[in-house]
Amino acid sequence: MFSKKNRVHIDDKNASLLLQRLISKQILKLKQKNSDIIILCVGTDRSTGDCLGPLTGSYLKKFKNLSLNTIGDINNPVHASNLDNIIKKINDEYTSPFIIAIDAGLGKKSSVGYVDVKKGPLKPGTGVNKELTKIGDMHITGLVNVGGYMEYLVLQSTRLSIVMKMANVIAQGIKKSILTIYQEKSVVE
Repeated sequence: MFSKKNRVHIDDKNASLLLQRLISKQILKLKQKNSDIIILCVGTDRSTGDCLGPLTGSYLKKFKNLSLNTIGDINNPVHASNLDNIIKKINDEYTSPFIIAIDAGLGKKSSVGYVDVKKGPLKPGTGVNKELTKIGDMHITGLVNVGGYMEYLVLQSTRLSIVMKMANVIAQGIKKSILTIYQEKSVVE
């Protein structure tokens, strides 16, 4: 009912499991053998709708048993002003990392509440008509509100409850993906 090819609705009772399957599928298809996985959580803590990335990063950092390289959280967000510096830092510190970029998005009314998982780079800022540096080998976008008119105001007036629920579902999906991938990897080795 709620799931489509590369998207899952957060109200689906199996949302995190369905996301885990989509995320794992993309990672296994795209990731080079020994590359580090980096979760880049894009957004700002100054806008309810645009805090999806930082909030997801904060949830991911609570999973102490996972060795995730998570960049961006509520205390240290990755946003338009520091994105290029963060990308440079990643390129300086890692050799060919596999980057999963996470950001909020705006869409049609019928798409609000969906989380999209796609291959290729994230194009941050497109919801508010900004051209920022593309980043990622794959990206996860949570559609938090309706786009098309006064995007900044729409992001400011997005309900925090939908953003928190979406961030939690995405974090759980990533956690399950990483655990599944590394569990399968250890069985193979």
